[in-house]
Amino acid sequence: MSEQQVVTITEAAAFQIKDMMKQNEEEESFLRVAVHGGGCSGLSYGMGFTPDAEEGDIQLNQYGIPIVVAKNDAPILKGTVVDYKQSLMGGGFTIDNPNAIASCGCGSSFRTKTNEGTPENC
Repeated sequence: MSEQQVVTITEAAAFQIKDMMKQNEEEESFLRVAVHGGGCSGLSYGMGFTPDAEEGDIQLNQYGIPIVVAKNDAPILKGTVVDYKQSLMGGGFTIDNPNAIASCGCGSSFRTKTNEGTPENC
C-alpha cells in the first residue's frame, strides 16, 4: 500500500493543524490519525498529537506536518481525506473516508464493509 494513499490532509486542514500545533507547543510532535472502536456505527476517528512514532507506524509528511497512522488502521483509512471547513457557525474538521459504508448523524462514527467495530447505543 502506498503511504500517500492512506490519508491526505488538505491545505486548509494543514493550516489549522499547524496553528493548533503552535498553540499547544506541539511543533515537534506527530499528528496521529487513528481509528477506534465505538460510536453509533461501530468505529470512530481520532486525531491528536504524539511525541513519538510507534514501531510499525506508517509515516507521512504533508504540508510539513509529520503524520503517523498505525499499520492496523491503514487499510480502514486508505484514501481518507481530512479537510477543514469554515462556516458562519464556526469551523471544524471533516473526514471523507471512501471505505465507510455507513455512518451516524454526527459524522464521526462509521463502519466499513470488512470492519463493523464495536457499536454503542447512542
